[in-house]
Amino acid sequence: MKLVALGFLFAATLIFIGTTLWQAAGAPGWVGYLKAAAEAGMVGALADWFAVTALFRRPLGLPIPHTAIIPTKKDVLGDSLGDFVGTNFLAEDVVRERLRRVGVARKLGGWLADRDNAERVTSELATVVRGAVTVLRDEDVQAVMEQAVVKRVVSVPWGPPLGKLLERVFADGAHHKLVDLMCDQAYEWVNRNHDQVLNVVSDRAPTWSPKFVDSLVADKVYGEVLSFAWNVKTDVNHPMRLALDTFLTEFAGDLQRDPEVMRRAEQVKQQVLEHAEVQNLIGSVWTTAKRMLLDAAEDPSSELRTRVKAGLMTLGERLQSNEAMRAKADGWVEGAAGYIVLNYRDEITTLITDTVQRWDADETSRKIELQVGRDLQFIRINGTVVGALAGLVIYAVAQLIS
Repeated sequence: MKLVALGFLFAATLIFIGTTLWQAAGAPGWVGYLKAAAEAGMVGALADWFAVTALFRRPLGLPIPHTAIIPTKKDVLGDSLGDFVGTNFLAEDVVRERLRRVGVARKLGGWLADRDNAERVTSELATVVRGAVTVLRDEDVQAVMEQAVVKRVVSVPWGPPLGKLLERVFADGAHHKLVDLMCDQAYEWVNRNHDQVLNVVSDRAPTWSPKFVDSLVADKVYGEVLSFAWNVKTDVNHPMRLALDTFLTEFAGDLQRDPEVMRRAEQVKQQVLEHAEVQNLIGSVWTTAKRMLLDAAEDPSSELRTRVKAGLMTLGERLQSNEAMRAKADGWVEGAAGYIVLNYRDEITTLITDTVQRWDADETSRKIELQVGRDLQFIRINGTVVGALAGLVIYAVAQLIS
């Protein structure tokens, strides 16, 4: 395009030289019009060449003021561009209005509802989880768990909350199945251990008592114990069961109100937490969870990834069909975007200005010229044509006046 524009200037120059020589040799009158057009075309081409060139460099290398505008004003242009973007594109009302027109929630819902897209998001989330879990050091995570979980458990008394929990369980009768199991096992044990019961009775009999009397007494005692165990097992209203219910209810109340019982509960808590097996369990929680997370993240058919994908698809469908949920999601997006541009607009625009400042001035000018220079060369071409027409009109008016 530079060559084309130069060609127009060269053609106007040749016409001017030719018409000048022709007039010297006695050319007809109309040649003057052609010479005036060529002369004005040359002036217009040179003026526009100067204007276009002055944007990117100093014409002919001369230190003419207000030339090489882009290299010398690069930083100013960067600041102006940053201010322009911040004012016209990162204004809170502009961002909110744009997001409102886009309808982010509806589009996101439609995108997530597609199985392939949900699978893609799940895969990316799995990659993030793998990266995060791998980067975390086990000792750091365990230290955090001890600080945030174990110490919190130690600092909170167990008695009152445990008492409230047991009180609700006992009030609902949920413990009856456990009592039934204990009664069943007690009866089965007595039924299977006839000889042991007899030995216990015989060992406690007087030394002077005859053996056959001991056997009769032991059989009688065993029968009574077995009958008692059977009655407790089969009768839900047995006094033993009622006494147990009363005891458990009182125990739940004592855990909440009796200082001595609460103190002993704290002692039990300390003993449990200080036990070696419990300490090992606490230390291995993160290791086990880490292994489970990595395995689930690696396996595309794992339960975790399957549920995440199904949840994303369900979320997408709800965002499409539920107007209230969609409006709420759009409100969150608009609020987040508004907060970002309101509080971090300067940081965002600084990215533009700092980037422009780091550019090399000459390289920047060259790149811009390559991008827009083709259109700028048309200014030179138009300058030649418009200048020639203007010169022709001026010469014609001058001829008419004279």
